[in-house]
Amino acid sequence: MRLVDSIVQGAISGNASDIHVEPQERHVRVRYRVDGVLYEMMDIPKRLQPAVISRIKIMAGMNIAERRVPQDGRISVGTNRHTYDLPVSTLLTVFGEKIVMRILDKSSVLLQLEDLGFLPEQQTLVEHLITKPYGILLSTGPTGSGKTTTLYTALNRVNTGDNNIVTIEDPVEYQLAGINQSQVNVAANITFARGLRAILRQDPDVIMVGEIRDRETAEIAVQSALTGHLVFSSLHTNDAASALPRLLDMGVEPFLIASSVIGVIAQRLVRVVCRNCKVSYQPEERVLEELGVPEEDRPHARFVRGTGCPVCSNRGYRGRTGVFEVLRMSDSTKRMVLDKRSTLEIRDRAVADGMLLMQQTGLRKLLDGTTTPEEVMRVIYVEEE
Repeated sequence: MRLVDSIVQGAISGNASDIHVEPQERHVRVRYRVDGVLYEMMDIPKRLQPAVISRIKIMAGMNIAERRVPQDGRISVGTNRHTYDLPVSTLLTVFGEKIVMRILDKSSVLLQLEDLGFLPEQQTLVEHLITKPYGILLSTGPTGSGKTTTLYTALNRVNTGDNNIVTIEDPVEYQLAGINQSQVNVAANITFARGLRAILRQDPDVIMVGEIRDRETAEIAVQSALTGHLVFSSLHTNDAASALPRLLDMGVEPFLIASSVIGVIAQRLVRVVCRNCKVSYQPEERVLEELGVPEEDRPHARFVRGTGCPVCSNRGYRGRTGVFEVLRMSDSTKRMVLDKRSTLEIRDRAVADGMLLMQQTGLRKLLDGTTTPEEVMRVIYVEEE
């Protein structure tokens, strides 16, 4: 019991987002995910494996006798006047049951748009989009890129008390005051599509759909926007321009997409250099070339990195910030969708209309001393190649 408590408390005090308990052949490895990167924290003797796994399963309300079938549970932990919610999942591996615990701080989601990392011109555009009376605003990016936090922050901004905001999520990760949140329930046959249909009978002003996964959900979301509702949702695409062809691929008619989508926010998360041990340096010419820094700016380019200190646990980074691409549905972009143009053509058109690409946003974050070249290349450039 003390060992499991120390693992959980250590993760919370170390600002971890996930705890991995992984049985190996001769020991049990414990890793924390901090700022998006997994770090090995300790090895537990193999003889303690059954007791540790059983203790976590009891805390999460799982069946300790069932070892073969994956299970899901939840643990609630109170510490330092904060309440943490820990969704727990198990998976049988060749060396025993692997357990992953996510750490959700219920207070951390109450962010302002200013805290997310938008550049000033991007934030102005997002603030304009979320105050529209109707339409769909999409948030896109891979798993773990902060889409849910962005959507929750937008909901928080439009939650003025004189409107009805309803969500359908899978699962509800954080409870938001004054917002009616519902959850997908496969056992009861409540899918995103069925939940969204039910929401439309609840006199909503603003709707959030956790994720658009299929044609049925996409079409109902589009119809909701066209009938006077503001809809927030997410998609799994690599950049903002890809979201529009993705909806076409799902089978949504081009004229419906052009009429309903008002904007797309694509994002990634980069680690922020620790303020306590930040030092500046002159980068190599090769690095500047890879990053696409204009030749005239290269002689004056100064980057920063963390040397490592007790504040950041010698990692050189502390916290994360978003790197964004915000696409506005201009008349020219709508015509591109109607003509079923490719992602590349839509992206070029959006850039001509003033959209900053993620690479450009990342470069701005580098030059203002927020992050490092290694982070930008890890999170953005590798995926773009």
